[in-house]
Amino acid sequence: MMEEFLIYAAVGLLCFVIVFIYIKKLKNESNVVEAKISQAKEEGIFEPVSLYPYINEDTCIRSGACITACPEHDILGIKNGRATLINASRCIGHGACFHACPVEAITLRIGTEKRGVDLPHVNQNFETNAQGIFIAGELGGMGLIKNSVEQGRQAADSIFNSLGKNHGATYDLIIVGAGPAGISASQQAKKLGMKAIVLEQDTLGGTVYNFPRAKIVMTSPMDLPGYGKVKLFQTSKKELLSLWQEVIQKNDITIFEHKKVEDIIKSDNNFKVITLDGDTYFTNKVLLAIGRRGTPRKLGLQGEGLEKVAYKLLEPELISEKNILVVGGGDSAIESALLLSEQNKVTLSYRSDQFSRLKPKNVENIAHAIDSNKITMLFESNVTNIMSDTIEIRVKDGNTLIFDNDLVFIFAGGELPTQFLEKSGIKISKRFNYTMKSH
Repeated sequence: MMEEFLIYAAVGLLCFVIVFIYIKKLKNESNVVEAKISQAKEEGIFEPVSLYPYINEDTCIRSGACITACPEHDILGIKNGRATLINASRCIGHGACFHACPVEAITLRIGTEKRGVDLPHVNQNFETNAQGIFIAGELGGMGLIKNSVEQGRQAADSIFNSLGKNHGATYDLIIVGAGPAGISASQQAKKLGMKAIVLEQDTLGGTVYNFPRAKIVMTSPMDLPGYGKVKLFQTSKKELLSLWQEVIQKNDITIFEHKKVEDIIKSDNNFKVITLDGDTYFTNKVLLAIGRRGTPRKLGLQGEGLEKVAYKLLEPELISEKNILVVGGGDSAIESALLLSEQNKVTLSYRSDQFSRLKPKNVENIAHAIDSNKITMLFESNVTNIMSDTIEIRVKDGNTLIFDNDLVFIFAGGELPTQFLEKSGIKISKRFNYTMKSH
């Protein structure tokens, strides 16, 4: 009897120890996640800025599948036995967590209870209130690669069914934007026999092109018109862009790069699409497949069109032994200047007399870089001219300095497409906690 008692006691004690260790492990994990959340709030990266995962705490079973599936790291964590957001502003909205959750405890939302997001009015056929103008992809709030591709295909189908008979325009359809939705729509338009072209303000890939090098941008299969099922679960940006290039060449799709659309003007039952360089295209329908993040704001300077001028930094590790000017005083400018200063001579120009609203870590790092002469800092300065080998900067005493210069990176913010949409007659509403439908 005593032996049985001792066995039961030992088993009970073992179970207690296991439960105690498990509970302590959960508590430690929660404390780590809580510390990360506090740091994210301090650095201003806790609140979402675009599409993000919303977790239903009543349904979540703490499988951890969402955390494992997310390739961005520290977007999600486990706190008090449930998944929770950590660095929501770093989420790029590919939806890997949504697809991985075994109990569908995650939905994809845009906007929060306090911060609304402007979204254009579209109906079930992707047509806006401005009849004849359609929207698909990120601009409509859907940032997932797979879903943007599907929306592009569906929008092309709707446009084909609504084409005006004997419309008289040069094109049946002009697609604005060569990102996932735009490329998909162009393939489907080709398949349906529509006469269509794509106008892209930057280069092939749109938003995806601007992701950091080798970023995983697709984590579930998609059906790409003109190609078929694509099953690249761990796809890098480079691989995906190569695939799109192959499909475009195979299907003889016409894409005009560096063609920023400035105006869409109704002309009888057709449209005039006017680009920044003054070209005019006539079309019966328009599909806007552009991003939400806006276009880089330019300084309007002579020489800004030189090849050495850029508005994003993609591969800093490949740049070395250059004289570089970085323009701007926000986090993007600071982080880029710091990265470039490792292998180059960097000058940072900012029009104000001090930095404001920087992440605490960036404040610390830029101060150290300036004090140690790793970066030459010019407060209250403005670039006045960009030349092939030099650059002119007016400083606060009114004098103009001339520097040897190989590269210029400008981070002056972005011009959001809201004004462009409203000018085209498209109504926009602010949405709070808006759940996006996912295919």
